[in-house]
Amino acid sequence: MKLAAIHHAGLVVHDLDRSIYFYHDILGMPFANEPTPRFEGPDLSRGVGVPDAKLRQVSLYVGEHSTMELIEYANRPVTSTKPVPNNHLGAAHICFKVHDIQAAKAELEGKGVTFYSDVNVVDDGPLAGWRWCYFSDPDGLALELVEVAYYRKHERDANAAEYLRARPALSLLTEE
Repeated sequence: MKLAAIHHAGLVVHDLDRSIYFYHDILGMPFANEPTPRFEGPDLSRGVGVPDAKLRQVSLYVGEHSTMELIEYANRPVTSTKPVPNNHLGAAHICFKVHDIQAAKAELEGKGVTFYSDVNVVDDGPLAGWRWCYFSDPDGLALELVEVAYYRKHERDANAAEYLRARPALSLLTEE
């Protein structure tokens, strides 16, 4: 099997309309589909693996070929009030590729977005060429901007091949 691409990334949000304002109006992501009415029923519950699931969703375009899905569950557990911290198992973030990170960051700051730090510049190691910075959406979900100023393909390919040659045997990874 060969995977063709990532079709979409999905985030569970607290308030779909507030999130649409952020992702559509502030980040500028156009609609791939309008917000849905609330879905529910046994087929949905089985399909998403959530008992008695009740949700609405919207999909927004990211660039020309990818989409991002925002989902609001009507029956999200009352204990689910904060996003998973970045260093916890299951934590995730969405990274948006931009052509000029300084300009993109400045534009978003002008719209009230607060970043965790200034742009980080990486010119050594596996991520050489990256310029990146993190920020959050209204629910505190981690988002990232990245500009890839250059990419050392031959060096990356050689280092990946060396990793595959020398990596630990799978049996070592499955032992507790």
